[in-house]
Amino acid sequence: MAAIFLPIHPKNPEPRKISQVIEILHQGGIIIYPTDTIYGIGCDLTNRKSIERLCKIMGVKPQKLDLSFICNDLSHISEYVKRIDTPVFKILKKSLPGPFTYLFESSSKVPKILDINKKTVGIRIPNHPIPTAIVAQLGNPLITSSIKDDDKIKAYTTDPEEIYEDFKNEVDLVIDGGPGGNVPSTVVDFTGNEPVVIRNGLGDFQSYL
Repeated sequence: MAAIFLPIHPKNPEPRKISQVIEILHQGGIIIYPTDTIYGIGCDLTNRKSIERLCKIMGVKPQKLDLSFICNDLSHISEYVKRIDTPVFKILKKSLPGPFTYLFESSSKVPKILDINKKTVGIRIPNHPIPTAIVAQLGNPLITSSIKDDDKIKAYTTDPEEIYEDFKNEVDLVIDGGPGGNVPSTVVDFTGNEPVVIRNGLGDFQSYL
């Protein structure tokens, strides 16, 4: 059965449509949705079978899982991160929501959820109303990855209709929130004594130091 293709307003997401997305996630569904950078693919963090299915779609083994958590706000983050020192918290407060993925040591809660001894976790709070509305109503994070393209010239597909054609037989829902970007998030590693930018993307991390 082909996935649902659901247009949602990118600035004012319709509550009825967000509820439809939540229902699919509660049923173990995999969704594709827009962010403030590129389109993402994800599922409910608390549904282990969905995570296994997501790994199959992405072609990774659960033990090699390197996916991010889409959170709703800073208090949400603290559940999944071992600790956030005051200077780091100040950076997060200034830069989020925004086009960043922040890597932290994971809290004891993360391995219990994933059933994997995962020492680090990537955290995202995108500056986009659709994913934040989904996570707020869901009550826990989405576990997510970026939609990458096999095309050597074009790293990321920006057209939701094109994404739908590529994934309609693998996922349950593709949200059309308008054209996506083609630059991924900036990835910053906070697991050491000093933050280290390990991928330069859309966000200018230096401006928040």
